[in-house]
Parts: sequence; structure tokens; C-alpha cells
Amino acid sequence: MASDTAVQTADLHAVPLTLEGLSVLHQMFRFRWPEWRKLTPSRQQEIAREASAALAGSEEGGQTAAYSMLGHKGDLMLVHFRDSFDELNAAELKLNRTALQEYLEPMHSYLSVIELGLYDSSVKLFRQLTERGVAPFSEEWNKEIEQTMERQRQAMKPRLYPKIPDSRYLCFYPMNRTRGEQKNWYMLPIEERQRQMEEHGMVGRRYAGKVQQIITGSVGFDDWEWGVDLFAPEPLVFKKLIYEMRFDQVSAEYAQFGEFFIGLRLPVAELGKWMAGS
Repeated sequence: MASDTAVQTADLHAVPLTLEGLSVLHQMFRFRWPEWRKLTPSRQQEIAREASAALAGSEEGGQTAAYSMLGHKGDLMLVHFRDSFDELNAAELKLNRTALQEYLEPMHSYLSVIELGLYDSSVKLFRQLTERGVAPFSEEWNKEIEQTMERQRQAMKPRLYPKIPDSRYLCFYPMNRTRGEQKNWYMLPIEERQRQMEEHGMVGRRYAGKVQQIITGSVGFDDWEWGVDLFAPEPLVFKKLIYEMRFDQVSAEYAQFGEFFIGLRLPVAELGKWMAGS
């Protein structure tokens, strides 16, 4: 029996199913303060009004949010949620056409799509199909997969197409899973990856109501594999959550982290005050 189980596990399809939702773009800028201060107050106000008007409609729809950044990595972060990459490009171009763009120096950006990994559903479905002798990517396989995906899309729609939370603080960082010589996440059996991800998720669930997390996938879109956005009314919870997660197996053995970016929500109506230093 143990041997049969081992063979069955080894035969399970390796790639978990994922659901994709909104397209997401993070833009980080350094503000050219010396050049800005050379302008007359009336010209500053004119530029601020134009920029606020350009961003206001998107903010009201929960689709663009501005953040005043902490530290040397930038001054202003814009986060855009859109239905497609085409719409993200339009959001970029809209900002580029404003006079404010002359005073924004791009420091970093990140492109991704909201992603929900379906490890648990994938393992259960792949096991059922394997036991029935259904060959991966056969017509029957693809039909069962699509039916499962469609049910999950409907059930998960609020999480795939959310509005940007209005929390005061944002923590954003990209991450990978290890592909090293000694440890390689992608060579583990899918059932072992599912077990570790379930353990990882239990930590996050303990912070429900304190932190809202949005995971985005960026394989093929940017330099890392995922982006993580954490939204909360106070920042210390970011440290506690991320520190606690470092102790679970999937993070301790297989996680690689990029730069961390922290911002304070900046209503676009107050953009002029922010640029005035008040």
C-alpha cells in the first residue's frame, strides 16, 4: 500500500492550478524637490490640481491609490488595479501627459496579476483523475480542469477583483521560491508543497482582521515570481506577521525576499499639500 501511494504521489501532475484576476502595477518615484521649489506657488498649485484631477476618478473607483513612501527608496508610490495590461498602460500614459511627470523620477516598478493558488483543490482533483486513469491534458482531463476552475472563479470573484483597501499603511515586497542546488521548491512533490502552503496559510489566518493581504503573480511579467501587498491600519503588524511566517517551513527553507516598500496612504485630493510639504 505504501509503495502504491508513493507511485501515485509521484504520478500526480506537478503544476498547481491558479486563478488570475486584476492586473496590478506598482510605480515608485523620487520627487524632484529642488526643481519643484523653483516654481512659483501659482504654478505649483496648477500642476497639483491637474495631477489630482487625473488621479481622482481612479481613486474613487478603488483602482489607483497614492502613498507617501518612507526611506530612501522613493517619495511617492502609485498602485494601480485594472482589468488588463492595456488599461495599466493607459494609466501610465495618463500620468505621463500631466505636467507633474516632469518632477517624478522613476525609481522602481512592479507588474503582476492578482493570483490565487489552488494547491488544495489541485491535489484533490489530480488524485481523483489519476485514480481514474485520466491522462494529463487529455480531452477529459482538460474538461474536468476547466469545470473546477470555473466553479472556483465564481466562488473567489471578490478576491480576484478587489478594490484597493483604504488602510493607512501599505507594505509591498516581491518574493521567489528557492531554486538552488540544495533546495528547490519546484522539485518537491505537489502534495508536499500543498502541505507546506497549508501550514503557511494558517499563520496568515491568525492575522485576519488585522492585515489584508493581496498576492499577485509575476512569473513572466517581472523579475520576481510573486508580489505581496499587505494593508493595515498600523505598521507594526507587518513586522509581526512577516517575522512569524519566517519560522514556517516554506519560508524558512524556500523563500527569497526582495526589497520592502512602506507607504502611508495619500488621498489624491491632498497631493498639493504633500508637494507643498504641509
